[in-house]
Amino acid sequence: TLLSITMSHPILISSVSIRKCRTGDIDVHPTEKALVVYYEVEASILGEAGNARHEEKKECQKIIRLRSLNASTDVSALARKVVEECKIIHPSKLAEVEHLLLYLQNRKKPSSKFDILPMTEKIRGSTLILHLARNPDNLEELLHNETVLGALARVLREDWKHSVELATTIIYVFFCFSSFSQFHGLITHYKIGVLCMNIIEHELKKYDLWQDELEKKSKDPENQSLRKEYEKTLKKYQSLLVKQEQLLRVAFYLLLNLSEDTRTELKMRNKNIVHLLVKSLERDNEELLVLVVSFLKKLSIFLENKNDMAEMDTVEKLACLVPCEQEDLMNVTLRLLLNLSFDTGLRTKMVHVGLLPKLTALLGNDTYKHVAMRILYHISVDDKSKSMFAYTDCIPQLIQMLFEHGEERMDNELISFCINLAANKTNAQIICEGNGLKMLMKRALKLKDPLLMKMIRNISQHDGPLKQLFIDYVGDLAAQIKQEGDEEFVIECLGTMANLTIPDLDWELLLKEYNLVPYLKDHLKPGSAEDDLILEVVIMIGTVSMDDSCAVMLAKSGIIPALIELLNAQQEDDEFVCQIIYVFYQMVFHQATRDVIIKDTQAPAYLIDLMHDKNLEIRQVCDNTLDIIAEYDEEWGKKIQSEKFRWHNSQWLEMVESRQMEDAEPYLYGNDPDALEQPDLFYSTDGMMAPEPGLSPDFYSQFHSQNGDFNACDGADGRPATAYGFRPDEPFFHGYGSTR
Repeated sequence: TLLSITMSHPILISSVSIRKCRTGDIDVHPTEKALVVYYEVEASILGEAGNARHEEKKECQKIIRLRSLNASTDVSALARKVVEECKIIHPSKLAEVEHLLLYLQNRKKPSSKFDILPMTEKIRGSTLILHLARNPDNLEELLHNETVLGALARVLREDWKHSVELATTIIYVFFCFSSFSQFHGLITHYKIGVLCMNIIEHELKKYDLWQDELEKKSKDPENQSLRKEYEKTLKKYQSLLVKQEQLLRVAFYLLLNLSEDTRTELKMRNKNIVHLLVKSLERDNEELLVLVVSFLKKLSIFLENKNDMAEMDTVEKLACLVPCEQEDLMNVTLRLLLNLSFDTGLRTKMVHVGLLPKLTALLGNDTYKHVAMRILYHISVDDKSKSMFAYTDCIPQLIQMLFEHGEERMDNELISFCINLAANKTNAQIICEGNGLKMLMKRALKLKDPLLMKMIRNISQHDGPLKQLFIDYVGDLAAQIKQEGDEEFVIECLGTMANLTIPDLDWELLLKEYNLVPYLKDHLKPGSAEDDLILEVVIMIGTVSMDDSCAVMLAKSGIIPALIELLNAQQEDDEFVCQIIYVFYQMVFHQATRDVIIKDTQAPAYLIDLMHDKNLEIRQVCDNTLDIIAEYDEEWGKKIQSEKFRWHNSQWLEMVESRQMEDAEPYLYGNDPDALEQPDLFYSTDGMMAPEPGLSPDFYSQFHSQNGDFNACDGADGRPATAYGFRPDEPFFHGYGSTR
């Protein structure tokens, strides 16, 4: 016969009515070529009136022996025959039956007694071993029992698809070993890590199928039959989901322990561990989420893993976890976001997914305040994101925190954050609302806090009403400059005053009242102070020189030769060169100082040398300064014209020589007969034509604002942009090491 069917638990039926027969799992027989069908019979004993007097449920099994099964058997035909003859097996199980038959056809002879046990016995045996493994004192003994560990690994490899409970139990056994680094070699030997990743990938795909099935059955909620079917499926799904998440949790935990070795972690990364973890963020199980986010946080300190997370839309999924009631999950999620916030693109994405108001709300929570502030600080580094803070209640909270510190120095995170925000005009306006600026100035001057003064300096750089607010404090700032004290604090005071390019300020009175001219001159000497302080002095002189009377006062004091000496000493520093030339540019607008520069100094000669500097801003300021000099001094005008001609001529000759060396082009201008008619082939006449007699500095108003600022430059008020703030080659003002 092709097959025979026997029932292991026959039921005697007299006055018994069988009401239901539910098919359970189908498995292969451990030793024979046979299938084992597990099912449940629900029976009722009926009374004389036909009512049920007693109900009973029994778990049964049928063994379907396949005596003719061999290597040449048509498995598909045999599977159909089995399903047709065994009425307990539903036709929908045909694919599963065929899969089990194929397994039986290729199954090798079992190599241990554990392999031939039924599934329930395997689970029971694995559970007993797990009880032993959970006691660390037993691990050494189990380690020496290679037969047991080999059998566990083999059963896991062969049967994990058949029983989630069995897979969970066996992985848990190896997880106990993974908690100790000295046993990691054992797990690697049995390739449990690779197997766990395969299991996780399979379970995640199964989860997607469950979701699709539920979605299909929930499309028509008004249909009662479909609704009942949906509720039944949902109940089954929830039960399966609990078991699956237990399996995922123990498998991920084992992998997390193994990732202690960065070489093993790299192998996991190559097998797409980040994808599996990010996919698991869609779950609701908090214990699983804590583990998954912790694993991602550990991986995120490496660039490759961070890039994988960026491609997987990790930030969007993490945003759904903020805020959450589970403290551990909330804490680890914020720390992962902190690690990711070092990436510019991911910071931008955090703003787009709405994390800014969520993180701002956490500033009032002592548990999460510090890590939330660090993330927000990183976001505030980007100019495009700074303005977004104005639409939250972040700034009022920060100002309140500033004033709550009393006379203590503020946390670096807090003041660094405020410094960044103050660089945006809208934010600065919010900061100065009411008595905001007054309170900040009072605190900064009292504590001599350079970081707080740096924040005030950022506020002072914005045009409009904000600069007018500083008129009441210029005297206090000037007094701080003359005092011996913290050089960093003095630098910030100088920088704040240098930003005050406002017409209502009487600079001449200020310089005289506080006797600042000798101080400025003394601090132009190379080596007289740190370069940062000297640079701020130069910028300050540039601001003061906008005023005609101040420019004369400075010229008479001998500051111009001091600037030239400083220019010689700092000629390799573009920042110094550009700011010193800007001072010359301001002074040539005033008759008195123009004559001093042209007739009594060699400043024009230095400017000619810098006409063709590699730095674009230096060239721009030089050209415009020399144009004014050429207009008012015929001799220097000829020198400037000659130098421009020499430069253009040398450039032309270099172009001609380079063209002649190109063998691929037979003619200098190619085959275009009209090439010589192109106007861009001729010299520009800028600076080469004789100045018009009636031309005055007013002609340059198109380049120059009311108070003499050069608008062609990129800095505030048209002045050359300074390196104040963040240089491209330097880290953020206040950085944090990534935390694992």
